[in-house]
Amino acid sequence: MRIKTIVAAMAALASLAPVVAQAQSSNENPWMVRVRVVDLLWQNGQTSAVQTLDVKAKDQMIPEFDVSYFFTKNIATELVLTYPQSIQIDAGGNKLGTIKALPPSLLLQYHFTDFGAFKPYVGAGVNYTLFSSRNNLGGGAYSVDNSSLGAVGQIGMDYMFDKNWGLNVDLKYATMRTNVTTAAGASAGKLTLNPWMPAIGVAYKF
Repeated sequence: MRIKTIVAAMAALASLAPVVAQAQSSNENPWMVRVRVVDLLWQNGQTSAVQTLDVKAKDQMIPEFDVSYFFTKNIATELVLTYPQSIQIDAGGNKLGTIKALPPSLLLQYHFTDFGAFKPYVGAGVNYTLFSSRNNLGGGAYSVDNSSLGAVGQIGMDYMFDKNWGLNVDLKYATMRTNVTTAAGASAGKLTLNPWMPAIGVAYKF
């Protein structure tokens, strides 16, 4: 229900895009891009055999690229992208294997514009993670689901040095989980990843 509510709210705001876009100044470009370095901090909740084996994803740094479109000076949408990342999975402190995850997110944001060069924002949306190379755990003894759909929340700020360039600091939290299955098809439990994603990067407003 939580994800359905978020999707419905995003669709409702997106439907206003043709109207609110007309309210923008004709000489203001609505596009912004950011490049960030993200620290993936997995929360690693477990159930059943996965818990007994102490299965965990290993924290790591990844690159991130996002594209934002401003419907108005306050309301924007952000598409967060990266390439498939290799995620190390450990069991009891030892490497169990590596899977790949491609976790695009789509968020709606509200930007506060009354603080000069300092421009904080909040956002909420959906994260859809695609898992690949997912049968490599324990030499093929375990596999994970092929995807995960969850919610994502965000707070952050841009500090604009001029009308184009700025420093970006961002923090996201996403709900992400996957079932772990044995080679025989039996359930080995659930791994709840739910990463915190602090990030820093560069913003460019066209």
